[in-house]
Amino acid sequence: MLHPPSTFWRNPRVACVTAMTLVFLCGTLVGALAYNFTAQKARIAQRAPFWTDAGKAIYVERIKRELDLTPAQTEQMESILDDFAKYYRTVLSDGKNRIMQILDEGQRRKFDRLLQESQR
Repeated sequence: MLHPPSTFWRNPRVACVTAMTLVFLCGTLVGALAYNFTAQKARIAQRAPFWTDAGKAIYVERIKRELDLTPAQTEQMESILDDFAKYYRTVLSDGKNRIMQILDEGQRRKFDRLLQESQR
């Protein structure tokens, strides 16, 4: 049997359960928003690999801070990462060119689309 609204909320058990449920739901919402915010920042940091200019800057700053690099070491680290980036881009370009040579036109378009999707 349903109680009239005026007496329904006056029941201490109902009021307590309702309050606890609202607190739980608010906590869940705040937790989900906080998780989404931190996960989004992590995804942004992960999107910039250290062989890109943006990624290199992030990586060098992190390594410099965590390893307490001297200015000379930091400069050497940047030089090494630049060399690696050039090597990596060359390997990617050569590999892509070799793959494109064995594909027909339709396969090339699909392969380009797959590469674009993987970079997102």
